[in-house]
Amino acid sequence: MKLSAIVFRSLSLLFTVIALGRAYAAPDDFSNFSFNDEPLKEAVVPPPWFKLSFLNLRDDLHDAVTSHKTGIIVYFGQKFCPYCKKLMEVDFGRSDIAKYTQVHFDVIAIDIWGDRQVTDMGGVSSSEKALAEREKTDFTPSLIFYDGDGRVALRLRGYYPPYKFRAALEYVVDGNYKHESFRSYLALANPPPKFNLHGLNDESFFASPPYALDRSRLAAARPLAVFFEQGDCYACDVLHGGPLQEKAIRRRLQMMDTVQFDMWADTPVITPRGERTTARKWAAQLGLFYTPTIIFYDKHGNEIIRVDSVVNFYRLRGVLDYVLKGGYRNDVSYQHWREHSMLKNK
Repeated sequence: MKLSAIVFRSLSLLFTVIALGRAYAAPDDFSNFSFNDEPLKEAVVPPPWFKLSFLNLRDDLHDAVTSHKTGIIVYFGQKFCPYCKKLMEVDFGRSDIAKYTQVHFDVIAIDIWGDRQVTDMGGVSSSEKALAEREKTDFTPSLIFYDGDGRVALRLRGYYPPYKFRAALEYVVDGNYKHESFRSYLALANPPPKFNLHGLNDESFFASPPYALDRSRLAAARPLAVFFEQGDCYACDVLHGGPLQEKAIRRRLQMMDTVQFDMWADTPVITPRGERTTARKWAAQLGLFYTPTIIFYDKHGNEIIRVDSVVNFYRLRGVLDYVLKGGYRNDVSYQHWREHSMLKNK
């Protein structure tokens, strides 16, 4: 790499660090981790600047590139989703984020329960619902960022507060996805604490070391929930002070094996698949960029589902039921299981 290119990249990353550092400190972000996440009474309405699409994603991408944009964002949502409302009113409600998104992307809305026909990037036509299930958009809002060549640059599953969502936009627009993970990009902009002054939030149901989680050779009796967290993590504090204090949540977690790691620590661990590693290396291998992240494994060490975005009581309870009731068996997606459960309870 030429010296000028190295200098340019270094300066770009420096400006990113400064910008994200300011955004990270924004006080309004901290009010967006805890909210009532029961289904809404009124439907969520996307902003009027979302593209009115004929749902041919290749045509939509062509239009965006012709207009000198970076690419398109496919938004997967549902009408009564409180997390979708947060994205629309809080993230897109900020003029800087709304303007930046419109300048660089066309956004196409997909209803994960919808029946409209969509042609995807591979030319395959299916219903919105089928596409959402195929793309594993279990948690709404889910966003897929496509670059100008039709490649997936980034996937976001669930709601993220403004500072992290703005970082995701810039990560794609600046082309950083071509040479580094979103995890490493965020770690540069907001380095993890060198000293865990406040420690992690402990819970009585977390297992103690040594962390021998291997269940690939001998099946375990119960599913496993692995909590990846870090110190000085407000979202972690909200999880522990809110949903994890609810009796319904604690009762379900006590029916599982549960363990907690600092995702930046060198804590030794044998993973559910039998690999000897550390918490830091394992988190990097899993591509984790958000704390808290909860990953669930079955009795044989296979990952079932992960929650790696803002989560509150209603969503967490649903995921725990999906795991405990074996809803994932026979490759049934969380979306499909939820639909069946809703129909059953009508």
